[in-house]
Amino acid sequence: MALCPRKGIVMEIEFMIIGIVAFISTIVLQYIFDYRKKELKSIGEDKELDNLAKSYPSNMEMCKEYLKKLNNEKVKIEEDKNAEASLYIAVLDKILIANIQKSYTRIQTIAHECLHSVQNRKILLFNFIFSNIYLIYFAVLVALLIFKILPNKMMFLVIFLIFSMIYYAVRVYLENDAMIKARYLAKEYMEEKKISTPEEIEKLVAGFDKINNVGIKITNYHFFMGIMLKLFILTTLCLIF
Repeated sequence: MALCPRKGIVMEIEFMIIGIVAFISTIVLQYIFDYRKKELKSIGEDKELDNLAKSYPSNMEMCKEYLKKLNNEKVKIEEDKNAEASLYIAVLDKILIANIQKSYTRIQTIAHECLHSVQNRKILLFNFIFSNIYLIYFAVLVALLIFKILPNKMMFLVIFLIFSMIYYAVRVYLENDAMIKARYLAKEYMEEKKISTPEEIEKLVAGFDKINNVGIKITNYHFFMGIMLKLFILTTLCLIF
């Protein structure tokens, strides 16, 4: 019985170390990846490129043309003027287009979402299902810790980390794959439409390249940061409760 208090202190130290490592890792990778979300927004603001993109079809029409090129015209398309981000909802097989009509980035953004729709269906559905399981598992752990009814905290923390690795591997693969391919699909689309001159297309593609150079790093770091933040919350709750 005398060993119990000492064991408890050791566990607290372990949780503290894990929390500190998670925090330091987030800061270090923020520096390495040059995580500056405001920079991505400023790169996406270019009046000259916006004017060049005005000549292209509406978001809905462009999306239909991309899907036709990809031989995937069964996808549902919806445009939401109030939405801040475009996305592909795998379980509904639907593309939701945000209010991006005035931005040149729409040419690549819509290509990105259309590419999601032709990715491996098994991986897409797994990502949707597992992402929700992952978030539910985190929420349940938080609740159990607060109410002090979680046995063997370290074991459940390790399970959370394993889940996090699976979540990160699948999500990052899907996003990176779509981001990298969208640039080439958008360029091919513009060349086929022949609305812009070759020089104007190169300007637009150069804008996409600038966004991707920052965006891919930010996306990868964003998902990692989310995991580390959750881990930090869990270790803090382990120490408090």
